[in-house]
Amino acid sequence: MFEASFESLKKHECPDWFRDAKFGIWSHWGPQSVPMCGDWYARNMYIQGTEQYEYHLRTYGHPSKFGYKDICALWKAENFDPDALMEKYYKAGARFFVAQASHHDHFFNYASKLNRFNSVEVGPHKDICGLWKEAAKKYNLPFGLTEHLGASFAWWRSNKGADSYGPYKGIPYDGNDPAYRDFYHDNYEHVAKEGEEDKWVWLTQNSAFHEYWLKVMHEIIDLYQPDMLYSDSSLPFEDNDIPDDNSLYRYGLDAVAHLYNTSEKLHGKNQAIYTQKNRNENIYTVGTLDIERSQLPDISPVPWQSETCIGGWFYDKKAIYKKPRHIIDILIDSISKNGTMLLNILQRPDGTIDEEAEYILSELTDWFAVNGEAVYGTRPFRVSGEGHAGVIIDGFREDQVDWQDDDFRFVQKDGTLYAFVMKNEGRNTAVITSLKPEEEVKNVEYLGCGNVTFSQHSGVLVVDLPERRDTHMPGALKISF
Repeated sequence: MFEASFESLKKHECPDWFRDAKFGIWSHWGPQSVPMCGDWYARNMYIQGTEQYEYHLRTYGHPSKFGYKDICALWKAENFDPDALMEKYYKAGARFFVAQASHHDHFFNYASKLNRFNSVEVGPHKDICGLWKEAAKKYNLPFGLTEHLGASFAWWRSNKGADSYGPYKGIPYDGNDPAYRDFYHDNYEHVAKEGEEDKWVWLTQNSAFHEYWLKVMHEIIDLYQPDMLYSDSSLPFEDNDIPDDNSLYRYGLDAVAHLYNTSEKLHGKNQAIYTQKNRNENIYTVGTLDIERSQLPDISPVPWQSETCIGGWFYDKKAIYKKPRHIIDILIDSISKNGTMLLNILQRPDGTIDEEAEYILSELTDWFAVNGEAVYGTRPFRVSGEGHAGVIIDGFREDQVDWQDDDFRFVQKDGTLYAFVMKNEGRNTAVITSLKPEEEVKNVEYLGCGNVTFSQHSGVLVVDLPERRDTHMPGALKISF
């Protein structure tokens, strides 16, 4: 049994399912998809002058009259078919699935006894998380849940404001209504003064909210026994970078211990992982490091998770989606560095996905059908790759890498090396320089095309690439010694 302490939780072992799965799909979905106007709608609709405030005003009315609680009632998920979606996701390569349990908007996607604003009592009248879990079970996919609740208290201070100009100047938004204080939070101390809109902390210091957050985490874990729990924050409730069991970290430690112990009771040993975003090794080693819309520079000694989205985090009619090639590049770069990738597939408010998302899934399906063996169950090679090009690590920046002829990414499995050819266009050969002279190559196969001819000179491997291959996507060389 694990104790709620850094010392105890750091003894956990990352389960093999996570290390082997390599690719998961995420449903980051809830009432904020209703306006189809992008991320952070529940916050920005209460900030005069933002695009989402203007959209809300002209579509639904002023937020003193028609607030976020009313948006929640409009969410129906009337065409939500988790079984059909899960079939698409599995075919597209996903080997675990993650659903959103709660976002910063304080709306829960399950039947909660702690919050009346949940998907069973309001809006869809469906247990969204439960339906996802049952669909994942049909494909034996590990099932995870994400919580973004920790940041909600400070993030949603905007609902306590009022317009500073115009016809509704000074009229309080509906977040000030005492009848809905349980939903909108007692977060008046976080309300910004003029000119201080950006000066706020992600995780509140409010002790009553800390206790509430922990009760919700226990509720989620007890109801669904997730194989993964994700926090959209550092380990709650961060107050310094020094591990201290008696600091505000104690709430997060309690939740993680309950997650692991619940899994241990269910499986005989812990099969669950916990992810959070603090990159301090003293903190993240109680679970698994999650990196949003970015990468690590090289191989991590411990497994980690890369997460991204095909567009924004909530459905947006104006969003430009990543191309399938870009998504596959991120996946390959992540697994070469001991990572696993989680991809959010956007859903409309009715629960369906659009044609562009369908296209992305179809492209992933085709690619995994050929290259899956170079992904699943692999481990890092002694180097992540070779070449001059690489990802730019700068905040949430996700540029498509301009790969060159000398760029390869490596993984290995059962004594076999897989080398991903990152630039496939306009070339006939691949030259790999990372092998040692004593590593004698016996055979090279280009996945999907069969064996290819090669030569080796003092460790340098020169491979003749097949003419009939998909040059629009990275391909994998299967190198046997």
